[in-house]
Amino acid sequence: MAPSSSNAPSNARAGLFLICLGIGSLSISDAIAKELTGGYPVLEILFLRNLIALPIVVLLVWKLSGPSALVSRQPVAHFLRGIVWVLAATCFFTSLRYLGLAEATTLVFIAPVFITAISALFLKEQVGWRRWSAVLAGFIGVVIVVRPGAGTFQTASILPLITAFLYAVFMLSARWLDKSESAWTLMLYQVITGGVLTAIAMPFVWVTPNLDDIGLFLGIAVFGTAGVTMITQAFRLAPAATIAPFEYTALLWATLLGWLFWREIPDMATYAGAAVIVASGIFIVLREQKAGR
Repeated sequence: MAPSSSNAPSNARAGLFLICLGIGSLSISDAIAKELTGGYPVLEILFLRNLIALPIVVLLVWKLSGPSALVSRQPVAHFLRGIVWVLAATCFFTSLRYLGLAEATTLVFIAPVFITAISALFLKEQVGWRRWSAVLAGFIGVVIVVRPGAGTFQTASILPLITAFLYAVFMLSARWLDKSESAWTLMLYQVITGGVLTAIAMPFVWVTPNLDDIGLFLGIAVFGTAGVTMITQAFRLAPAATIAPFEYTALLWATLLGWLFWREIPDMATYAGAAVIVASGIFIVLREQKAGR
């Protein structure tokens, strides 16, 4: 049943509130990850995040979708998507060791551009010249931020770009999953497969956590899970074209958190490239929404 017109504005407001709060939570989770990468292997951080988050996610799925949502008809597909997700998260967390939080976050936001390009080149979807222009603009924005060949270029800048590409593949792969499976089921199996895959590496990389860092591991799990949950619910309440642009508030959060904790101040080139990337991403979202009508 479609929401009544009287409920639509309140749903949109609730969606906007949740997307902003969810993005803030994920940004805090990323900041905690950056702090932890200084003393722990990335795979261990991912393992403990998934391990701590699992009971939280199970309770959420049970509460919001019922016990049937705990079972999937396509566990192999979830496992393959889990591999992509772990690779993406590993690349991003590793990049945080070497890059500022705002710079890494900016480069990851090229993902909508990758989604459009992959859809056109490999999935043979119709993409008009306007969206192709936005794709080109997005890559120009990346060049502005990364500045290949310049003295400020860092090899680690490639890692967020790999993250964005893998995230695009991860999102597009959801099209081949059973449509009857809820977003909560997808989130559950993402946590399960991520935990299982990273657990394999634990005998080789494990570093016993310092008691002072236990709170950080709890924080990354709680804020990360809360962020994904709120963002998922936001997209259920309001149209994607309305709330998707607010995902870019992550750049504000990343800049603020980077300055507060590490005194990181992005240079003007990063700001300029971020503006181009954000503009191209928002344009792609709006054009895809219009094309889908």
